[in-house]
Amino acid sequence: MSRDARVTLARSDLAGRALDGLVAAAAYADPAPRSVISPAAALRRSPDLGAEQLDQVLFGEIFDVLEEQDGFAWGQSRRDGYVGFVESAALGPLSGLPTHRVAAIRTYAFAEPSIKTKAFGPYSINALVRIEAREGRFAKAAGAGWFIEDHLAPTGWFEDDAAAVAERFLGAPYLWGGRESLGLDCSGLTQQALAACGIAYPRDTDQQQQLGEPLTADQLRRGDLVFWKGHVAMMLDAERIIHANAHHMATAIEPLSQTRARYVAAGVGEPTAYRRP
Repeated sequence: MSRDARVTLARSDLAGRALDGLVAAAAYADPAPRSVISPAAALRRSPDLGAEQLDQVLFGEIFDVLEEQDGFAWGQSRRDGYVGFVESAALGPLSGLPTHRVAAIRTYAFAEPSIKTKAFGPYSINALVRIEAREGRFAKAAGAGWFIEDHLAPTGWFEDDAAAVAERFLGAPYLWGGRESLGLDCSGLTQQALAACGIAYPRDTDQQQQLGEPLTADQLRRGDLVFWKGHVAMMLDAERIIHANAHHMATAIEPLSQTRARYVAAGVGEPTAYRRP
């Protein structure tokens, strides 16, 4: 049975022990869970700072490390299952279960419970934090600093309008493999907007296209997804979409009809699917 290499913790020389008997490898080992301690870190195709960014891991997420050498850890992001290389300096020991997630599109943590002290970050929406103290309007997160508590939401509390979350990314630069507020790609935008609403979605467009309720074009409404080969957008209403795209090199809003015409002219073709998450 063929397995998707993007989400399979296996190489010919090494694989996660859970895959023993399922995937051929010279050796098997138990992954060591680590916590992401940088606001965001690139997950790369190879252990090289110049290698392609496939995904990102955000503060507080767990990265299961199978091998570590030359300043990089090879393993798997537990939040969306993607496999790749993350700089070891971006990872630290587990620090307990998160109590909150970042709910603002982006925010800073401060060295002390004062906005005049040293700032760290910015931390993007859906980053995970564990609150260990409070003072006034501030909440102290382990390993980060003091956040304005209004910028956080308790774990288990979610928003109910994924399109409204996506709209908060308007103008964010397009970044291949990105899923943070400072830069993200098309599937990163839909993944993050849905995550804020408690809906877990995979990383890439072809993976996302396999989920949800199939629709026809005349059924589209706010929050639905439109897929092309290698691209995804979210409907804001029956006519407009929001998407992070390489044409604008940003997250932009435009009529679906305009995007369809541009993609047909460019040889991409008509949408391949419509889905309701």
